[in-house]
Amino acid sequence: MTSEAVRRVQSGSPWEESFGFARAVAAGDRVLVAGTTSFKGSVLYGEGDPYEQAKVAFTGAVEAIGEFGLGVESVIRTRMYLTHSRDVDEAARAHKEIFDSVRPVSTLLVVEGFVDPRILVEVELEAFRGAVNS
Repeated sequence: MTSEAVRRVQSGSPWEESFGFARAVAAGDRVLVAGTTSFKGSVLYGEGDPYEQAKVAFTGAVEAIGEFGLGVESVIRTRMYLTHSRDVDEAARAHKEIFDSVRPVSTLLVVEGFVDPRILVEVELEAFRGAVNS
């Protein structure tokens, strides 16, 4: 794959600059979105609310694939990272609201924590740029 076949987009997150990563990368027929939280700039949306954090994070991840002309119907894989197992139902509710009609494969993990202790949810997704058959 040539470097021209790979395209990267940034979202303006301060972590992208300090860590040296892209929000999303398109390579071939896949678009991968990096770990996304409910931070928008320096503001954390949904502090203390795992449902709201999951919804904002997934919305941000879907906006990232929008940079490549894709929408939620192109999502084939999601990952959710939570700091507490008690938040599974709330994160799942947000996921279902966004992805129920698409039904991507999904993984949910409980982790020890994130770089900011107020973050309860971080998400990733993968989208497919080819024809999607059900």
